[in-house]
Amino acid sequence: MDFYKRVGIVCRAVPEGCVASYGQIALLCGRPRNARQVGYALNKGRAGEVPAHRIVNSQGFLTGALAFDHPDLQRLLLKKEGVEVSCENRVDLGKFGWKNTLKEALELKRRFEELGI
Repeated sequence: MDFYKRVGIVCRAVPEGCVASYGQIALLCGRPRNARQVGYALNKGRAGEVPAHRIVNSQGFLTGALAFDHPDLQRLLLKKEGVEVSCENRVDLGKFGWKNTLKEALELKRRFEELGI
């Protein structure tokens, strides 16, 4: 399994105007305990070109500032997509969290199998 390729595929599946947590990405990649590794993949660019600004921590806080050219870039990109970010740099996961369906999860799994990852 190429975890980093899976991270890239899952992150690209997060719809515009939504956010997902590192843990949700790890779970959809088949490695539910690898949330930190998702962050590492995004920070080091190992997952390829992905909308990393859509990935937040499990509480909805923006934690990827170091991975962006400017500390406020993640906030600005999310706001541009209509995602509300509080003054504490937090997104309401109930309102903006990606609630992927079982169908979407199975499609991702099928894609991993198809690609041999």
